[in-house]
Amino acid sequence: MTTAPQFRKGDRVRLRPHARSDVFDLALAGRSATVSSVERDIEGRFYIAVLVDDDPGVSIGPRRPGHRFFFAPEEVELAPAEEQPVESARRTILVAGIGNIFLGDDAFGVEVAQRLVRSELPEGARAVDYGIRSVHLIYDLLEPIDELIIVDAVDRKEPPGSIFVFDPEQGAFGDDSGDLHGVDLHAVLAAIDQLGERRPRVRIVGCQPVELGAHIGLSAEVEDAVEKSISLIRRILCESN
Repeated sequence: MTTAPQFRKGDRVRLRPHARSDVFDLALAGRSATVSSVERDIEGRFYIAVLVDDDPGVSIGPRRPGHRFFFAPEEVELAPAEEQPVESARRTILVAGIGNIFLGDDAFGVEVAQRLVRSELPEGARAVDYGIRSVHLIYDLLEPIDELIIVDAVDRKEPPGSIFVFDPEQGAFGDDSGDLHGVDLHAVLAAIDQLGERRPRVRIVGCQPVELGAHIGLSAEVEDAVEKSISLIRRILCESN
């Protein structure tokens, strides 16, 4: 299965393993469980990781071996609505800073994310410095979120240090959008499109770089834009919630 399944972390489910499953999975047939995460292997197949009710090992921690069980989406069914947890009305927002700290102003998104990580954010919002690890961002998008804010240095031929907010569907990336600093934004956005109904709203907070050469450190113009961008992102977070 290559399309993202409609399961979310925290969903209550019943386990229905295939008849050809191994004896450990078959022993869990009919058991109730809670979705721990939705994961994907290198071949693009999705799996539902669950914590089984009454499993004494759950208290040890969901990532300890033997206490997180993996099933194909068709082996899991949602429990009745009355058994599902009450959903919070508060939106969940991920602020993703991306960039390469060894390429001058390309570190803009990283610097913004790192400062946001060290500060207090509105409930439901979190910031992550992904650097050049776009695959980690794609992986994290398997968890349900309402909005994704990508913070990045984007060349749009504007005055140095200019800040802009745009929807990626507008196609307003700039000349180097195919593979920015080793982070393939097109791959990230393509993965988002596969989420179907779970696709979050995506906005990009960009800054016009001065120089993307091989050195460490932001230019004065982009450094000045960092705090302005943080104020802008905070305003977006407050408006979203």
